[in-house]
Amino acid sequence: MTIENDNPELLKVIAADNRLKQLLVNYAGEKLNPENDEVNIEMVIDVLAVEFPELLLAVAEENFIRGYQQGLADVDTIEKTGIPTPPLVAPPAIHTRPTPYGDG
Repeated sequence: MTIENDNPELLKVIAADNRLKQLLVNYAGEKLNPENDEVNIEMVIDVLAVEFPELLLAVAEENFIRGYQQGLADVDTIEKTGIPTPPLVAPPAIHTRPTPYGDG
């Protein structure tokens, strides 16, 4: 799984087993009209991103803040326990061919 978009959870077909799921699945299905009539999580997110971006933004912000807080808590724990951390390694160079500016 890459960070970009390879999350298998997004491709799971939604079982519309409660009223809210039924509403979301039906709405996304009507908007996207999938060939096999199955609506997955990614489809619902895509529709929400267009139709109700405020909801997704609030969820994303909360997720970011919690992740950031967890990272800070992890740093505190490492500093308090004295666990050595591996040295940082510089990322590989991005340019594979020279640019017009002579770098690369």
